[in-house]
Amino acid sequence: MSDSDTETTCDEAMTGSTQPPITVIGAGSWGTALAIQLARAGSEQVTLWGRDTVLMQQMQRDRSNERYLPGCSLPANLVVEADWGRAVGNAGRILISVPSHAFRHVLEPLKVTQGEKLQDLELAWATKGFELSTGLLPHQLAHQLLPECTNYAVVSGPTFALEVGAGLPTAITVAGSNPQWSARMAAALRTRNFIAYTSEDMVGVEIGGAVKNALAIGAGLSDGLGFGANARIALINRGLRELSRLGLAMGARAETFVGLAGMGDLVLTCTDNQSRNRRMGLALASGKSIAEAADEIGQVVEGVGAARAVYEQAQRLGVRMPIIEQIYRVVVDGVDPRDAVEALLSRELGAGGEHA
Repeated sequence: MSDSDTETTCDEAMTGSTQPPITVIGAGSWGTALAIQLARAGSEQVTLWGRDTVLMQQMQRDRSNERYLPGCSLPANLVVEADWGRAVGNAGRILISVPSHAFRHVLEPLKVTQGEKLQDLELAWATKGFELSTGLLPHQLAHQLLPECTNYAVVSGPTFALEVGAGLPTAITVAGSNPQWSARMAAALRTRNFIAYTSEDMVGVEIGGAVKNALAIGAGLSDGLGFGANARIALINRGLRELSRLGLAMGARAETFVGLAGMGDLVLTCTDNQSRNRRMGLALASGKSIAEAADEIGQVVEGVGAARAVYEQAQRLGVRMPIIEQIYRVVVDGVDPRDAVEALLSRELGAGGEHA
C-alpha cells in the first residue's frame, strides 16, 4: 500500500538478505539513529563518522551516543570511526545526516576523497533545508558539486530520532534520482517497525522537509502565546497550503504534500515537543532570545535559518507565504512574537477565502 500516489512501498526490494556496507556521515541525534536503524535492518557493516573526535571516542568506549541519543545502544555491526579517510575513502554507499548549513562542507571533501569512485557511489542524505547563501535544495547542490554521481536520494518524513533509536514504529519516504537506488536505500532501512516508501518527487520531498521546520516555529509561537488548538490547526492547514504553493512553483507534484514528507512531517513537527523547532517557538513566545533558546535546546534548530531561506525563495518566485513572512519578521527582524501572530491570525490566515 502506498503512502500517496507518487510513493510506493519497498516490500519487493526487501528480501531479508544482508545489505552492503554503508557509511553514515554525521553523528548527531538523527545520524546516530539512522546508523542504528541501518545496522538493525541488516547492513553487513555500518560506519558512523562524526567531526567531534572526543564524542566519537566516547561512543567507541560506551557503545552509545549519550550526548545526542541517550539510552540507545549501538549494534555490534555499527563501527564508530573518527578518521574521515577510513570512513569514506572506499565507501560504496554513503548517507549524509548533517544540518543544511553544513551540507556543502561535507560534499566538497567527499568529492576529493572519493575521486573517480564518485561515478559508482550510491549517495543519500537526511539533510533538510535550503542552502541559505544560494537558495539551493540539497539535491541541486549535490548535482552542482558532484556531477559525476548519478545515484542520489533524500530520506525524509515524520520522524524523531529518539523514537527511531528506540525501535518504535516509523514511516519515511526515500526520493531519488532513479527508482532502483531509491528502492535499495529504502530496503537498507526497512524492518518490521520501520516502513520505507519510495517516491520520484525529490523536489517535493525536499521542500516539505525545508518549509515545515520554519512553520513549526510558528506553531510554537502560537501555542506559547496561548492562542489555543483552533489557532494551531488553522496555522498548520494554511501552512500546508503555503508549502504546496512554493513546491508547485518549483516543479513538485501536488500529491506529495498530502503524504508523509508533506502533511505528515508538518503535523508531527508542529504538534510534538520533541521538535526543536516547535520548542524554539515556545521559547521565543516566553520572551527568550534566539540565542537563549538555542542554548537551552542544545542542538541546531534548522527552522531559524529555514525561515529566512524559505522567505527569500518565495520572494524570488513571487509566491505568497504570509505565515512564513510573519515567522521571518520574528526571527530575522526581531518583531515581537505577539504582534506577528496576532497580525497573522487577524488578517492573513483568512485572506482570500478557504482556497487562497
